[in-house]
Amino acid sequence: MYKLGIDVGGTNTDAVLVDETRAVVADIKYPTSVDIYDGILGAMRTVLEVSGVDPKQIGQAMLGTTQCTNAIVERKNLAPIGILRIGAPATTGIRPMVDWAADIQKVAVGSTIIGGGFEYDGRELAPLDTAAAKAFFEEMKAKGVQSIAISCVFSTVRNDHELEAAKLCRAVMGEAVHISISSEIGSMGLIERENATILNAALWKVAERFTEGFAKSLRDEGITNADVYLSQNDGTLMTMEHARRYPILTVACGPTNSIRGASYLSSLKNAVVVDVGGTTTDLGVIQNGFPRESSVAVTIGGVRTNFRMPDVISIGLGGGSIVRVRDDGSVSVGPDSVGYEITKKALVFGGDVMTATDIAVRLGMVELGDKEKVAGIPQDVAEKAMDAIRALVEDSVDAMKVSNTDVDLILVGGGSIILPEKIAGAASVLKPEHFGCANAIGSAISKVSGTYEKLMNYDELPREQSLENARNEAIELAVAAGAVRETVEIIEMEDVPLAYYPGNTNRVKIKAAGDLR
Repeated sequence: MYKLGIDVGGTNTDAVLVDETRAVVADIKYPTSVDIYDGILGAMRTVLEVSGVDPKQIGQAMLGTTQCTNAIVERKNLAPIGILRIGAPATTGIRPMVDWAADIQKVAVGSTIIGGGFEYDGRELAPLDTAAAKAFFEEMKAKGVQSIAISCVFSTVRNDHELEAAKLCRAVMGEAVHISISSEIGSMGLIERENATILNAALWKVAERFTEGFAKSLRDEGITNADVYLSQNDGTLMTMEHARRYPILTVACGPTNSIRGASYLSSLKNAVVVDVGGTTTDLGVIQNGFPRESSVAVTIGGVRTNFRMPDVISIGLGGGSIVRVRDDGSVSVGPDSVGYEITKKALVFGGDVMTATDIAVRLGMVELGDKEKVAGIPQDVAEKAMDAIRALVEDSVDAMKVSNTDVDLILVGGGSIILPEKIAGAASVLKPEHFGCANAIGSAISKVSGTYEKLMNYDELPREQSLENARNEAIELAVAAGAVRETVEIIEMEDVPLAYYPGNTNRVKIKAAGDLR
């Protein structure tokens, strides 16, 4: 049986086939279409033709997509929602969506804050106001709302009120209503967690469309025996059902797929990954084979959230980056790019725009297009441009490091042909085989995970017992997401004392991951 991995980028849709030994059988790039689905179909068809693999021999199919990110950024296809916060009277000073842009605030048909919630230690702040909750759900039903976002103060400690409100919501609005619960999506921090929950609720139509569309495209190509999965932003996979429930978790899966793919192709478990596309370069860190997660709040489309996201730096450098010679003789590279039009506009392809790719060809770093068309670029201009490229990457690598020790560097992405072999701060620079499709490979070989986070008071339950309970919860979450129980292992654990909390309180965060069923 084979695995099919697909990653939809802004310029190309990458597809890869991996056999049972996880060896790459075939990998291709296909132009991304406006509706993405024609691009996916074309990529599938091409990789099957190149490999000669029978579609019915594909047992697993994985998709990485930016559809949710695009919907948030472009304010398109977001579903109308209702927002219920449980936290009165303590949290009424700041309303839901208080700092959101006006154009995305429109997604909320109505919002309210009702009595309930908990203290940091799990004590009830106030009883859940079921009458107010019921009245709100009845109002939303009357207005035709089909998606509800429910958040509660300190629900990461206790989510009783969120679950009770969700049960009441289904009783009032029916089983078909889409309910997003903050304790299942975000971590500590009410506002950021609530924001992530609101976005998740608004994305249900987007999720339904791309999951059903992907499933249909597989059927159209005769891939009928495959279990289907979606990539999520922590570098692991989730089932179609999980993706429909938590579409927000697909945001930023592109960079994480590249990081996972780079780790697999290079056999390195700890390194800095430099993923170069046509317009931008993303840098991330591999820790124990998985992307390092950001420890700070992440802004998506102007909305501040705190759900798990990779720690990634993006810079305006790619294969299509425009190279300019200034009046003083200095040379700049980017941040603007010819993007997907590189095969028309770059000098080596007969165009009239000098790009980073032209510089790489001029310096003999790569054989591409017609090198005679870049022979007129002066040597000093080419060298200055390469120095500018090197400086951009070196500064970014330095920003990703946690010490002054040199680190291993892995170059992936089709645009990585523009990068030099020697980069300051790198102990080694590796460009593995199949580097151009690392994102699709990362999607194909990824595991599934579960993350458990909670405040724990070791005065109430001893540390070892508390951590053991947390580990078991993380394992159960991974299994629920589609992992084989016997293969699940703990891959990340944080145990941070909180000095500003009474007693011996610690923030515990544990991630478990395992192979797909």
